[in-house]
Amino acid sequence: MKLWNSFLNSSIISWIGWILIPLIMEIIPVCVNFIILIKRKLMRKQYRELTFLPEINLIIPVYNSAASLERCLSSVYASDYDLSKIMVMLVDNGSVDNSYEVYQECRKKWPELRMTWDTSAQGKAKALNKALYNCDGKYIIHIDSDGVLHPQAIRNIVTMFENELDVHCLTGTVLTNMEMIEETKRKGMRMLRRAEFFEYCQSFLGGRNFQSEFNSIFTLSGAFSAFRKSAILKTQMYNTETVCEDTHITFQIRENLNKKIMLCDNAIFYVDPIEDVNRLYTQRQRWQKGELEVIHMFDERLHAVRGFAMNFVIRLLMYDHTFAFPRMIWYFALMFLAAVNYPWQLVVISLVIIYLLYVFSGLLYLISDVLFLSSFPEIRRYHAKHWYMIFLHPMFNFVVFWFRFAGIINSIRGKQSWRTRTLTEEGKALLGVIRKDLDGIGQLTKKVQKRLSYSKGTLERE
Repeated sequence: MKLWNSFLNSSIISWIGWILIPLIMEIIPVCVNFIILIKRKLMRKQYRELTFLPEINLIIPVYNSAASLERCLSSVYASDYDLSKIMVMLVDNGSVDNSYEVYQECRKKWPELRMTWDTSAQGKAKALNKALYNCDGKYIIHIDSDGVLHPQAIRNIVTMFENELDVHCLTGTVLTNMEMIEETKRKGMRMLRRAEFFEYCQSFLGGRNFQSEFNSIFTLSGAFSAFRKSAILKTQMYNTETVCEDTHITFQIRENLNKKIMLCDNAIFYVDPIEDVNRLYTQRQRWQKGELEVIHMFDERLHAVRGFAMNFVIRLLMYDHTFAFPRMIWYFALMFLAAVNYPWQLVVISLVIIYLLYVFSGLLYLISDVLFLSSFPEIRRYHAKHWYMIFLHPMFNFVVFWFRFAGIINSIRGKQSWRTRTLTEEGKALLGVIRKDLDGIGQLTKKVQKRLSYSKGTLERE
């Protein structure tokens, strides 16, 4: 009772302000999204089956992909789409391994699969552009070389295009490879990869599904995206001045051409799970920096004052960047609450409440994900089996927040590039700065001591 009175009699206004950011910016939107997602699932259109299969081009950028290329091409060969209607275009971006030899072996192994190989050692964006100029299919699909297509993915993409005539671009559902996750030997890394799988389900089956309702998808996934040829050839193609060329092409199509972009949630592409924490760190930094780059390129269309309510890009910018600094302060404030007469019990209770709210939001996402996976029982069972990740995912998101925050800081500091320092390299750099500062303090101390000794000797002589 005494603790409860303390809870009520403490600075309740300050306490409310303390939880306001996570409540308004994260918890409430998730609840609203959940309602819209359930409505979207219940009112889903029934598409007519394809009676004619149009020609498609499948572009696969290659860079040192020898270890994964055969697996990727094997998934294309196993597709239920007519292979005679698929032209696979591989574009090499300066590989130094035996990717080309793997490609040659695949041509001999699957002669029915039409494939071409081209080179463009000038970056991924130019490699993609080179392939685009040579496409002659009705639809153009991009996939990464380090992933595999679900057998029904291509057919489902084309079916949606043929039924949604006002949709000009689609992003598929990208999930991490479940088999590779479960083959991970180290338990800690296996849990990290499961958390990443949970995040991808939330991002695509939840986030992008919700965004499809309002034509507000921020990024067509570079790992798996599809276009009407008539739409993408009207753009300025892939931009070479950003590390997020997939986000830039998304903005071109929606902002410049006013075309509709949606998610095809039943077209699934499996990517390799994250290799380690260093890779997760560099990946999320690059995404964050690329997001800022693209927004800056289109900033003449963004007006913060009148755009917050109407423009989803402004809302995203506010959430990911403007509110990132108050969130950082909010996290650090936990260490100083005792100094302003907050009982530690109150702090603990508050943290538990916020944590449970995050768990509740994770549960809502899990329910909607499972509903959208009704056509994929194997994935559905796997996702439902690991339901307990809703209790671990808030910690994963907490770590990812700091990785993305580092991306904001680094994007302010210097020029963008695909090469981003790993967490280990950042740690070494930080230790180097600390050592340099300590050495500077040591040298300053020695100078002061020497000065004092000189002054003392002068006084004694006098």
